[in-house]
Amino acid sequence: MALSPTNNAALLQEVDEAVRKDQLDSIWQRFGIWILVGVVAALIAFGGYLYWGHMQETKRGENAEQLLAAFDKLKAAQPTAATAELTKIEADGGPAYRAVALFQQANMKAERGDLKAAAALMAKAAADTKLDPSLRDLALIRQTAFEYDTLKPEVVIARMKPMVDAKDPASSWFPSAAELSATAHYQLGQFKEAGALYGRIADTPNIPKSLQSRTVQMAGMLGVDVVKDRAAESAAKEQKGSAAPAAAGPAEEKK
Repeated sequence: MALSPTNNAALLQEVDEAVRKDQLDSIWQRFGIWILVGVVAALIAFGGYLYWGHMQETKRGENAEQLLAAFDKLKAAQPTAATAELTKIEADGGPAYRAVALFQQANMKAERGDLKAAAALMAKAAADTKLDPSLRDLALIRQTAFEYDTLKPEVVIARMKPMVDAKDPASSWFPSAAELSATAHYQLGQFKEAGALYGRIADTPNIPKSLQSRTVQMAGMLGVDVVKDRAAESAAKEQKGSAAPAAAGPAEEKK
């Protein structure tokens, strides 16, 4: 007796399921242990990642508490206790907290007149490759400022050159770096280079008024008339703005 189409379809489905089961059994027999090892390893790695994230968050919280404690001790005129807290952060804190600890310790040393120790702390921050490059640049500027009286002008210029010459993007610390470099050029009698740098600083937008005033005066003394250049630029912009409506006039009359 011939099987109906329905029975044929059911038989084929049963055969297909049996073949799949045999294939799965074969795969499991050959690779089952490795599949289990892979799953366990993935679970362990994921668990380790979660634990690492938790520990990092806990560590940041501890660093924040230590930093606040250090500032509280500074306000209470307890510099020795504050230094102890900052030293702990410097030793085992995250990069950002470590940078804050080094900068604060350098400030404390400088306030007590120990510029050599302050410069050494800033040199440590500038050499720390785990810190953000912008923080390292700032540390180098402060180190150079603390050491300025003991350095040759050529050394100052060489240190500041990467920040002074930076383009696309320009360094965030260009005004400070350029002022140190310009002063060094002036000491060497390189008045043209010094004047050009003072002029560039004065033309930098959004700098403190005191710095702008100082650099405008220095640039003018060295033959770079920043005020005149700005006035000419402003006049050119105004002329360009007024020329546009004038050019549209005849076209409006024709309408």
